[in-house]
Amino acid sequence: MSATPKPAPRQLTGTVLLRDAAVNRDTAFSAPARETLGLLGLLPPAVETLPQQVARVMDNVRRQASDLDRHLYLRALHQRNETLYYRTVRDHLAETLPLIYTPTVGQACQEFSRRFQAPHGLYVAAQDRGRIRDILRRWPRPGVRVIVVTDGSRILGLGDLGLNGMGIPIGKLDLYVACGGVRPEACLPVLLDAGTDNTALREDPFYLGLRQPRLQGEAYDTLLAEFVAAVQEVFPGVLLQFEDFSNHSAFALLQRYRDQLCCFNDDIQGTGAMGLAGLYTALRLNGEPLTQQRLLFAGAGEAALGIAMMVTSALVAQGLSKEEARRRCWLLDSKGLVVAGRSDLAEHKRPYAHEHPPLLDLQAAVAALRPSVLVGASGTSQLFSEAVLRELARGHARPLVLALSNPTSRAECTAEQAYAFTEGRAIFASGSPYPPVQLGETTLVPGQANNAYIFPGLGLGLLASGATRVTDAMFFAAARALADQVSASDLQQGRIFPGQERLREVATAVAVRVAELAYAEGLASAPRPADLDTAIRALMFEPDYPPRP
Repeated sequence: MSATPKPAPRQLTGTVLLRDAAVNRDTAFSAPARETLGLLGLLPPAVETLPQQVARVMDNVRRQASDLDRHLYLRALHQRNETLYYRTVRDHLAETLPLIYTPTVGQACQEFSRRFQAPHGLYVAAQDRGRIRDILRRWPRPGVRVIVVTDGSRILGLGDLGLNGMGIPIGKLDLYVACGGVRPEACLPVLLDAGTDNTALREDPFYLGLRQPRLQGEAYDTLLAEFVAAVQEVFPGVLLQFEDFSNHSAFALLQRYRDQLCCFNDDIQGTGAMGLAGLYTALRLNGEPLTQQRLLFAGAGEAALGIAMMVTSALVAQGLSKEEARRRCWLLDSKGLVVAGRSDLAEHKRPYAHEHPPLLDLQAAVAALRPSVLVGASGTSQLFSEAVLRELARGHARPLVLALSNPTSRAECTAEQAYAFTEGRAIFASGSPYPPVQLGETTLVPGQANNAYIFPGLGLGLLASGATRVTDAMFFAAARALADQVSASDLQQGRIFPGQERLREVATAVAVRVAELAYAEGLASAPRPADLDTAIRALMFEPDYPPRP
């Protein structure tokens, strides 16, 4: 007996159609479409093109009173008209990226519950244990291929924001679409609500998350294990990106699951690849070899360790022993320099605990170690003081300064400070964008050291090749691909990352390198096309309305 044929999907009409962001065109519905789809009288009579709509959106964005208002305006647009939202972001990447992601997303997360507009993504709470598979199956859009998940325990440099951290997976996946060309329906943001240790949030009458302390130990591990197993069952072959977990959880989760499914931690591995790419590019400016660099990290969490591990592996590839390579990287945490004699070190810091007398502050560490690279991953505003930067400049002709902490309010220094306190000799990049700096007759353009240069292209390459695992070598390939995208013109301006208007190009280049490696390592499940670059470009989502009826 043949199976009963499935009925054709019902054509949406009228107000139901206008409320479906995936198919809504607003004023771009043609006159014939308005007749057949029951839209007469529900829209103004003018019929607009998509570029005309984008122009109106950008006019409204620029009229908003603050960046948070701009973020919320764009978020509301996303809920109403998905195609128009992504076309606007794609066509105005450099202007909209700081609004939909860093630095504005930090404040948006802090106010997520109070400014809540409409549900987006999935929320899996501690009380849902035993039925997480059922929750995932409720997601209405088929074809999910990439999930970004956070438990909100370490959002940017802002700490534990609980459920309010949902803004991060939403923002990351927006970049997957706008920069990496991943289709919107393939993206699923997830918030794992395991409670929060942020007392102010639990006492906030508008907070939308669980009002209980965070799960710890076995209870937390059980929740994560059920979630990962459910993801593998409901969305087989999906790419799972762990995002903004606390240091302890982040390292443990990566170690536990990296060999079980296609997954990675962007805070550790993505940041590591981005930092290594910036270092490669900076060496083109100062003409020095990687093996002569000494790095001092202000901060000893995921970002610092991610870069340190990536640089260590790169140094080993250039002939240093692992011990020699690790001694090129020094960490400073909240209790001082990470040295072998300390008994209070977490396990992930121990490989970088070297023999050295204790030093309690950053300026003393800079003076003693004479680093050529100073990396800020501390979440501490103005940690790179005038005294620290001048001390750094005394020890090196062209020091590299990476003030990576987000949002801008947590940056270790500004671009202007980095240049002014080093007499313009610093090579500078930051986690949040800064405008060009005029120093005498010279204009210096700071780069933005943002993971958006890595993970959208990495994800695209993994999806295009059907990769079953994510390897460290793929992040090395991504770092090289990013560094190769920095032009001579960028270098002349002092910029060690490409302009953000080129993020889509960068993502394509990264994707090709990553996919090539997936095939070379035997980890690709998709047939290899004759021309990988052309095939990947053909896969990339272009935000446009289908032909009008």
